[in-house]
Amino acid sequence: MNIVKTIALGSAGLLMAGCVSGFEGGPRDDKTVDAGFRGNKDLSQLQAGIWVDPTGCDHWIIDDGIEGYLSARLDPEGKPVCSGVAPPNTAIGPFKGADDVSDPL
Repeated sequence: MNIVKTIALGSAGLLMAGCVSGFEGGPRDDKTVDAGFRGNKDLSQLQAGIWVDPTGCDHWIIDDGIEGYLSARLDPEGKPVCSGVAPPNTAIGPFKGADDVSDPL
């Protein structure tokens, strides 16, 4: 029974280790840097696509295979953009190709 408890305790410790944000000033403290498969890149260097939500409004989307980013597409007044560029629940553009520098649409 002690071996089961030891394995369970060790597993719990390993799981909790993933919750640590790293040492101060470390690479995980900078939330503007992507830590996905394609290396550490500033988010401004990644290409976004557009996901159209069920109501027909647009959202910027980036997916690098490990983590994804999504934000509402807003006009200069802060209102949602509902362009009709694609049917609802559809994603378009090179949002999965973080190394792709082509036009997103």
